[in-house]
Amino acid sequence: MSGSSKRDYYEVLGVPKDASKEDIKRAYRKLALKYHPDRNKEPDAAEKFREISEAYAVLSDKEKRSMYDRFGHSGISGRYSSEDIFSGVDFDDLLRSMGIGGFGGGSGFSSIFDILMGRQQRRGTPQHQGGVDLRYDLQITLQEAFTGFEREITIKRPEQCSHCKGSGAEPGSKIITCSRCQGAGELRQLQRSAFGQVIRISDCPSCRGQGRTAEKTCKECRGRRSVNKERQLRITIPPGVDTGSMLRLSGQGASQSGSRQGDLYVVIRVRSDSTFDRHGDNLLIELPISITQASLGAEVEVHTLDKPVMLKIPKSTQTDTVLRLRGQGMPRPQKRGRGDLLVRIIVKVPTKLSKRQRELLEELAKELDN
Repeated sequence: MSGSSKRDYYEVLGVPKDASKEDIKRAYRKLALKYHPDRNKEPDAAEKFREISEAYAVLSDKEKRSMYDRFGHSGISGRYSSEDIFSGVDFDDLLRSMGIGGFGGGSGFSSIFDILMGRQQRRGTPQHQGGVDLRYDLQITLQEAFTGFEREITIKRPEQCSHCKGSGAEPGSKIITCSRCQGAGELRQLQRSAFGQVIRISDCPSCRGQGRTAEKTCKECRGRRSVNKERQLRITIPPGVDTGSMLRLSGQGASQSGSRQGDLYVVIRVRSDSTFDRHGDNLLIELPISITQASLGAEVEVHTLDKPVMLKIPKSTQTDTVLRLRGQGMPRPQKRGRGDLLVRIIVKVPTKLSKRQRELLEELAKELDN
């Protein structure tokens, strides 16, 4: 299942985004009892069980949950393999504590690893593979985030080999059962640890998990079934994007062995700006003014990201006072209008005074003292 078609993990478990670890575990236990393949004979029970298990594996892990909250499914698939996603949870022990450990009863699975890794296929049956989502990180300036823009990017992605049409075999060559895994597409290794016996399951390196291999490998892709190609894509970044914003380009990801193309996710990072600090849709700028402007009030020019505007300084303004210019901040992608520009006043004390200036200040000081 590609990242674009997956349901939100919080929605899968039926918990809010601020759910505690215990709330997430409680929700998983309830759904696991409902969809375990030995208990539920519905055709889609196994897929639903895998879906809730994947959601639990991510949301119960602090690091994975943080990555998911920031970047969604593309952040998980771009950093973790399928085995890595499930590695942090002892599902065998968890299920045994619920009284449903192990598999049997005609479910078609020999171990928890089979279902989590989607291995219900019979020996020698090719697996249907979906497209692979890709991630492209794009760094932009605050000005570019303000205006939005179009840009051409270059990506390198695996595409089906045109010479062998994704078979991995030289045209005219036979496809035979893999001698190393005997057509299973996977290798199993029993390992002993302090926690007992663990079965390590991995894709067969000889056939790359396909169960079949070429009698004579393709000379172009060397049996990999795909080749890396550079593609130029023109993308449009809308105004108001922020760090962590994602642009999804449907069908611009990678493909595997004749599968459809996955999606490309362009992840935005906005660089820090020397003049403006960004706080959501609002911008913050510091404005130095003189003692006389702060004391008597004034009207001064303030720079924004598109044009200068005039700001009225009230009388007796103190340093660190924050004044607001409404509608002069960042565009709001999901709403109308713009955020605000917050102007922090910095009253500057002169460091060098002429004789006349000193006399005037001394007179003022006497007047203020009286």
